[in-house]
Amino acid sequence: MEFSTITLEMLDRRATLTLNRPQAMNAMDDVMMRELAECFEALQQEKDIQVLVIRGEGKVFSAGGDIKAMLDSNKPLNIDEAMVYLTRIVKAYYQLPMIVIAAVHGASAGLGFSLTLGADIVVACEKSKLAMNFIGIGLIPDGGGHFFMKERVGTVKAKQMIWEGKVLTAQEALDAGLIDYIAPDGTVFAMADQLVGKMLASPISSMITTKNILHAQNLAQLENILAMEAEGQSTMRKSTDHLEGIHAFVEKRTPVFVGK
Repeated sequence: MEFSTITLEMLDRRATLTLNRPQAMNAMDDVMMRELAECFEALQQEKDIQVLVIRGEGKVFSAGGDIKAMLDSNKPLNIDEAMVYLTRIVKAYYQLPMIVIAAVHGASAGLGFSLTLGADIVVACEKSKLAMNFIGIGLIPDGGGHFFMKERVGTVKAKQMIWEGKVLTAQEALDAGLIDYIAPDGTVFAMADQLVGKMLASPISSMITTKNILHAQNLAQLENILAMEAEGQSTMRKSTDHLEGIHAFVEKRTPVFVGK
């Protein structure tokens, strides 16, 4: 499969998917969202791949959604179209018949963090920063962010962490249960490779079957959350607070929110 914003490499029983917009900190524009949807849907049909590693090219895993694209007056982001892509991405991603490992370095924020949390195993560099920081630009989590946060930490803690939007260190994320392993600086990809080797040396068909059984029980809830995220995000995108949030972000100043 040929893509312009991601790469997919498959060798024997493993695959590596790389977010490949390093000049934009792997921020997800409409092209990347479409390509991720197509990639995950194709991977659903792969019978020989048993482990998938997701990583980012360049300095970070992903800065999240492309905020500059949101402000592009020549080609403004179509939020409803984006939500369709995100629904396709997450449904296919959650149902992948393989073990998914997210290898995070630099930063994983917003939509990028939703993708990270959707992995079966998350390993992050000790110096990485992780944030479900939609609140900072007056939005709600999307990409299944509500679902994956709740899966990891429970409803009450998920609400509080989403509302706070704090940028977490790797240790803070580990202590909260949001990630599974911390890699010493510069070794995150090596640690991910070690985990791949461990998985492939295990009775991995049994592990994948367990994943499929547990995920099947939650699929209806995930679909409902994705529909509500799409509706809620479309509403938030039209809010006064969101417009203030993205302009403040670009202008590198503190936003002044008014609750509208």
